[in-house]
Amino acid sequence: MRSKNVARLALAAGVAAAALSASGVTAAGASTAKTSASGASVASVSQAQVGPGRCHTSALAARAGRVDAGAGQRYAPVVLTNRSSRTCWVYGYVGLIMIDGRGDVLRTRTRRDGTTPRKVTLRPRASAYTTLHWTEVRSGRETACPASARLIILPPDEVGTHLEIPFRAAPCDDGRLDVSPLAAGRRGPAR
Repeated sequence: MRSKNVARLALAAGVAAAALSASGVTAAGASTAKTSASGASVASVSQAQVGPGRCHTSALAARAGRVDAGAGQRYAPVVLTNRSSRTCWVYGYVGLIMIDGRGDVLRTRTRRDGTTPRKVTLRPRASAYTTLHWTEVRSGRETACPASARLIILPPDEVGTHLEIPFRAAPCDDGRLDVSPLAAGRRGPAR
């Protein structure tokens, strides 16, 4: 049964490759030009004409900005910078995981702030930021708010890869971090 499924999959891949080849699209996503019977050149759209692709984790660097504090509330930007030589874009919210000083994962409840995300195009060395908000005031039955030492950042739509930065905070409310969608720039708005 397994060999039949493998054979069907191989056949389907061959048909798809032949169809792409006939249309002038190469495996790398670039285009090729074909000459029609009348001698006119017909070209399909290349990836460069379509625009930049999504920023992958390997193209990004991260850092935390200065923490603003007041009445038990804390705000800090987390900045993602395009460190590649190509323009790319980010869209949406980051994922977050706090790590303590021993390297253990802390309970982290990332809550999106409800703002509508916008696509942010990042040229090389350009940045986007998200604003983190948390409280250091105990609530309910909390007797302590665990302290983090590092923060794992999962860029939007990235799976299996992450960025990690120093991050000293003690978010209460079961490790709740409110987060805004990524926006162009290096730091959040003044509070």
